Order: sequence, then structure tokens, then C-alpha cells
Amino acid sequence: MNIIIGKQLFQIELVSNQATKELIGRLPINLKMNDLHGNEKYAYFSEILPTQEEKVAEIKKGDIMLYGSDCLVLFYKTFSTNYSYTKIGKVKEVDQLDFISEIETINVILVK
Repeated sequence: MNIIIGKQLFQIELVSNQATKELIGRLPINLKMNDLHGNEKYAYFSEILPTQEEKVAEIKKGDIMLYGSDCLVLFYKTFSTNYSYTKIGKVKEVDQLDFISEIETINVILVK
């Protein structure tokens, strides 16, 4: 799976689970992702996805996860957390994500 942020294409290394499989089945998806806490971008889906939540302890820059059953989150900083998420994947070109920290809202397209 790939994510297009602005005009840049990034590859996503996927986690094998039911949420990821259903997400792939819905592609392409256009999302407007807003900033939260200066470390992540998020967007809500209109339909829920199955969850397989786990306490991740540490979030790494480039992680893509599902919060609850309908909120996709793209993390652009590494930090510790007590929250639980369903893992979706990780952006491979993580070192090229820094530019999104300077933008309040990003438009993304998830594609195969």
C-alpha cells in the first residue's frame, strides 16, 4: 500500500491483520488529516474497521495505526504512550516525513 501526501508518494510496510485487509479493500481513500499534539495526524472514517488493539508502549516516527475502530493515525515523531492501537503499518521513507510537522492539515490518498 502507498500513501500520497501532497505530491509525495510513500510506501507503507503493512502489518497482516483483519483491519489492514479491510482497509486495503476500501482503497483508494482520500483523507483530510488534522494535527494533534504536535506528533501525529489523524482522520476519522465514516465506517468502522475491525480492531486488534494492543498497548504499544512506544510509537515510532512513520507508524500508521488505528485508534479505536474508526480513526487512522499517522505519527511523525517517536514517543512513549500508554494508549492502545491496532497496527496498520509503517512508512518506509520515514526520514522524509518531517515536512508534515509544519502543516496543520494534510490531504492524503491511500492507494494500492
